[in-house]
Amino acid sequence: MNSDLIIIGAGPGGYEMAAEAAQHGLQVVIVEKNEAGGTCLNRGCIPTKALCRNAEVVNLLKEADKWGVKVDSISLDYSIAFARKNEVVAQLREGVEMLMKQPGITYVNGEASFVDAHTISVGDEMYTANNIVIATGSAPRGLPIEGAELAMTSDDILAMDTLPKSLCIVGGGVIGMEFAAIFNSFGVEVSVVEFCKEILPPFDKDIAKRLKTVLSKRGINIMTQAAVNGIHHIEDGQLEITFEQKGKAKSVVAEKVLMSVGRQAVLTKGLDAAGVNVGRRGIEVDDNMMTNVAGIYAIGDVNGRMMLAHAASAQGTRALHHILGKDDSIKLDIVPSAVFTTPELSMVGLTEDQCSEKEMDVTVKKSFFRSNGKAVSMGETDGLIKMIVCNETRKIVGCHICGAHAADLIQEVVTAMNTGSTVDAIASAIHGHPTLSEVVMATAKQF
Repeated sequence: MNSDLIIIGAGPGGYEMAAEAAQHGLQVVIVEKNEAGGTCLNRGCIPTKALCRNAEVVNLLKEADKWGVKVDSISLDYSIAFARKNEVVAQLREGVEMLMKQPGITYVNGEASFVDAHTISVGDEMYTANNIVIATGSAPRGLPIEGAELAMTSDDILAMDTLPKSLCIVGGGVIGMEFAAIFNSFGVEVSVVEFCKEILPPFDKDIAKRLKTVLSKRGINIMTQAAVNGIHHIEDGQLEITFEQKGKAKSVVAEKVLMSVGRQAVLTKGLDAAGVNVGRRGIEVDDNMMTNVAGIYAIGDVNGRMMLAHAASAQGTRALHHILGKDDSIKLDIVPSAVFTTPELSMVGLTEDQCSEKEMDVTVKKSFFRSNGKAVSMGETDGLIKMIVCNETRKIVGCHICGAHAADLIQEVVTAMNTGSTVDAIASAIHGHPTLSEVVMATAKQF
């Protein structure tokens, strides 16, 4: 079958690109070997956010007594949260499947393999196109340690419909900390073992420290600068996780272990036949997402540039525009990211340490949620915004938030950075009252 465009992978980058390409009149074949929606929808962003919401409700019930509200009982029935998570995923997956039925799109379920630079096979069928986009995403990565096979992946833990009494999470990154917060809310005894000096290594250290303090107060045992070296079965079906921390041998015991130390690119079969170069982090691409082979592109996690669903979508748009010969103003270096713990974290741009390493002339200011009327009324006063501004241009080069709705609040700063606005534009803009966005304004006004 001949088409204008073949997309391998129906995650956010793939299916959104397919829909946009069809709207431009292209005939598109999109191939997916698992479920429509990819990892994000089925085994990542969406199911974890559904669980986060249930965990948030449980936390509110636990706090009710402080507000004078009497709650007879608190339901910690995880089966309810699990069922709701599946319903949310199924509803959104159905939406993606309907989107893939629009005119101009041929949806193929199966595993693609390159035959040559313009041809793929799916089972016994052959498909050809001048342009092929690889959007196959990523999979959980493990550590080369003794007993690694005893640990669960994030895929495994999302498929688990009952909770263990105790859980040790190896890795304090985004995925690890989200699961730590979720299962702690449901009464699981949670430990986190992180190799780096702080949890959430990509985030600003002040923000990461603040979250660590909050979660530690809730009973999560967080151990940093700890190198895990083994997982072993012990009595009563428990697992012992051994690690070295600051030169001392230590261990923690748990019923289950989650390995959460990052993800690795899922590579399409036959890349050698197509002549595509693969680097240490994934498929190598240029700024238009094109590989070393003309007409073959790679977007999203598979190229290892930034493993975020919205980054994959933006990269898909960039690749499509290159195919269509169109220019765009997408700034792929200004991408927000978030952690959906309670409180939430978000960030965009550079951290304070990165600015120091680059010897940039910047000013840093902070504001706190405890002085914001909306945050006080919500009972969400444990929050902080940290903004970094270039002294010469007065443009924002980084912003980091810990607090309620941080993932939403960061978008105002992202828009300002994308449009080249100065910090003064945020400071002078009228913000609604009472809203959490006033904390962003209050920070900007300090400059």
